[in-house]
Amino acid sequence: MKTLLFLCTGNYYRSRFAEHLFNVLAPKHGLNWIATSRGLALERGVNNVGAISQHALMGLTERGVSMALDLRYPLSLTEADLVAASKIIAVDESEHLPLIVERFPTWKDAIEYWRVHDVEYTLPDSALQQIEYNIQQLIEQLAK
Repeated sequence: MKTLLFLCTGNYYRSRFAEHLFNVLAPKHGLNWIATSRGLALERGVNNVGAISQHALMGLTERGVSMALDLRYPLSLTEADLVAASKIIAVDESEHLPLIVERFPTWKDAIEYWRVHDVEYTLPDSALQQIEYNIQQLIEQLAK
């Protein structure tokens, strides 16, 4: 089983949505992959309430993904997480590349960067649609 690691700032919204959506879709396409997710700067999520963003929960529910699966609280990225991953994706290059360079500089070129902005810049419905599209493209790529 290969591991896909999704990264975002707080491991609360975008990376968690990506993790759960991928884990529902991948087996349907015969992929031997499992996703997990971590945050690069949990300390920046001072306004986060609960284990996971309501935007992520609503987006997953709308797509038929049950969240009885995992209501864990956000987890911080460690070097061990990076080493264990077969593929690593940070969901927003402009936001996450500087954090990677600051905290895990030797990994900056080993990470794929998407361009899905946080709620301050992109409405949640639009961001989640972008993530869903990117995951569909990723699954097609991994299935080849």
